[in-house]
Amino acid sequence: MSRVSTKLMISVAALAVLAGCAAPVGSVSTGSSVTPAPITGASPASEAGLQAWIQSFRPRAMSAGISGATYDRAMRIARYNPEVIRLDRKQAEFSRPVWEYLDSAASDSRTTKGRGLARTYGGTLAQVEGRYGVDRNIVMAIWGMESNFGGNRGKMQIIPSLATLAYDGRRGEMFQNQLIAALKILQAGDTDPEHMLGSWAGAMGHTQFMPTSYLAYAVDFNGDGRRDIWSDDPTDSLASTASYLNRSGWVPGLPAVVEVRLPQGFNYGQTGRGNVKSGATWSSQGVRSVSGQQLPSGGIIAPAGAQGPAFLVTKNFMAIRAYNASDNYALGVAMLANRIGGGPGIVGSFPREAGALTHNEKEEVQRLLNRMGYNVGEPDGAIGEKTMAAIKAFQQRIGVSPDGYANATLLQQLRRAT
Repeated sequence: MSRVSTKLMISVAALAVLAGCAAPVGSVSTGSSVTPAPITGASPASEAGLQAWIQSFRPRAMSAGISGATYDRAMRIARYNPEVIRLDRKQAEFSRPVWEYLDSAASDSRTTKGRGLARTYGGTLAQVEGRYGVDRNIVMAIWGMESNFGGNRGKMQIIPSLATLAYDGRRGEMFQNQLIAALKILQAGDTDPEHMLGSWAGAMGHTQFMPTSYLAYAVDFNGDGRRDIWSDDPTDSLASTASYLNRSGWVPGLPAVVEVRLPQGFNYGQTGRGNVKSGATWSSQGVRSVSGQQLPSGGIIAPAGAQGPAFLVTKNFMAIRAYNASDNYALGVAMLANRIGGGPGIVGSFPREAGALTHNEKEEVQRLLNRMGYNVGEPDGAIGEKTMAAIKAFQQRIGVSPDGYANATLLQQLRRAT
């Protein structure tokens, strides 16, 4: 499940899935152990340091309920992998504008593939929806977003990756907890070390569960005695995803996102998913759904500001954000689900011709806001809620529509003001 967040993140789907040094995904093997060759690029010192750390970490794992046999069996394949350290420390220089992200998320090719697989697994999806109450198209969309419907599940062995990150990563404690969770999965017999495959950061299976999320939410839906998210059969992964959303507050029958048209003169200071109002209240202000449907309760977001489309987002949008704490991700899932179900794409137009700020320009926006006393924190180029609130305050101060959107016009306004 970019971004390691609530479930750390299931969405390491937004991260590139990299090839590793493991056997192909398949049924769980029951006996043979593997002693892999040292990974290219690992120095003798770092490899020796990892092996010493593995020995020192053993008591902690055992105190968490891991048997000595499970620990030793798993750690026989652990080797220091400098590539996962490089990826963990990598800082993207640029981020895509929201419209490019959504174009990719709900692309024609992904929609077509999703519709075909929805028919193939129609019986399973109906049973999953019946048990957990989660819209089958949302489950399909998450599968598509996370691994391109199982095509990019990741091929790296999880134990070496997590051991490396736990030992030498910038988030050591977090990955130590993930490593212990992975060992618990092995101890339960759901898979073995060689077939526990996934991304460099530890996300696994068709819908990219981190080990702790697997322990909390994964289910054995097909009744074979294992919660198997690694095999070619996606049944347990799809059900586990629905289980996750169900326990994150999913409300059956409620749309996650409704595209809306805002009236002329709408006060954009009201936008924000946390500003929840009843559908009747929004309707009284002239807000209308583009499809003509009655508005549910929720908050309104305008991811590209006043010049782009707007969306009313509900409790189910927040359930998707529990899966991956990104508004763009949740929008992408909702839009892809709508298209898989036969609905249209986004009706409104994005301000594509205006372009988008680069990562460095977004950092400049944050520095200028800090200089003006808005205190958005250390500039990192990520326009989150705190930065958006500061942008709205600045826009209100200079008498323009407070849509909270960081674009070239805003940057010029900030430069002139400072």
